[in-house]
Amino acid sequence: MVSASPPGERDSRQRRRARTAAASARGMDDPSLREVTRTRLDELGLRPNRDLGQNFLVDGRFLDVVGEAAELSRTDVVLEVGGGLGVLSERLAPEVAHLHVVEVDQLLAGALDRSLAAFDNTSLHRDDAVALDFGRLRPPPGKLVANLPYGVATTVLLKALEELADVELLVAMVQREVAERLAATPGSRTYGATSVLAQLSCAVQLHRRVPRSAFLPVPNVDSALVVLRRRRASPTPGVRALIRAAFGHRRKTLAGSLALCEGYDRGVREHAREALLSLGHPADARAERLSPADFVALAELLEAEGRVTGERPQGSIRPPAVARSAR
Repeated sequence: MVSASPPGERDSRQRRRARTAAASARGMDDPSLREVTRTRLDELGLRPNRDLGQNFLVDGRFLDVVGEAAELSRTDVVLEVGGGLGVLSERLAPEVAHLHVVEVDQLLAGALDRSLAAFDNTSLHRDDAVALDFGRLRPPPGKLVANLPYGVATTVLLKALEELADVELLVAMVQREVAERLAATPGSRTYGATSVLAQLSCAVQLHRRVPRSAFLPVPNVDSALVVLRRRRASPTPGVRALIRAAFGHRRKTLAGSLALCEGYDRGVREHAREALLSLGHPADARAERLSPADFVALAELLEAEGRVTGERPQGSIRPPAVARSAR
């Protein structure tokens, strides 16, 4: 633990706070950023299409909020997924050691290439973030900061936690429903596999809500900035598989859900019921009752009893319907 920040880092934080205050004083809409966005779209011949998820952040205040939440320093290596028009990229690049930007849309990637040419500390990856192996990025990222495409937001965040052993902070603009799901508590309506997987690795905070008016065109959903601060390594593949299987059939009991998934032997139902009792839960408990730590304990009990077969248990995390991709 560092008790005091170096003068350079303190100065950097002071500059970010000053920008945030100045942006707030301008009000909700940032005319200059809105105009820059329109100009870049015109140059590309791209007309934002809400149905295709093309919504762009035009409120400079929230760029500063993102930067402040990311606690940027000159030694940071940052991964940005969904670079879009490069507005956030241009804000991040001057404040970090290296910036990796991933963009799958080739038209936008071409514009990003030109925008990032002014910086010698950036790498543009023209690739699908879902398919890209984050673990092969060099230098390895220690932070993820992004306006995530909503259709893959959950997948990208969990993938980053699994593939980037050194990532310590993830700051992402996502659909508010996704943020609420990541931060959900046991027993709540939104608590599920996503909640458990994220919280086993991180402290999750819904940092700030972002109104629809902050985007061009105005989307049909609200957004939120979510912050995930790494506390421990990602759960093992066996624990992850158990979590997905447990939530695979939400209307069934946890033991019943496991019995329907490949990867567990025929006796798993009764052994799961016994394990739940030993953990202080009813034998017929549903998955949403268990805490993240309970799932780790349950996985250990089932593995100790030899209830896991050679096949990995099958289960899926259902992402919310694609609403938009904020760039």
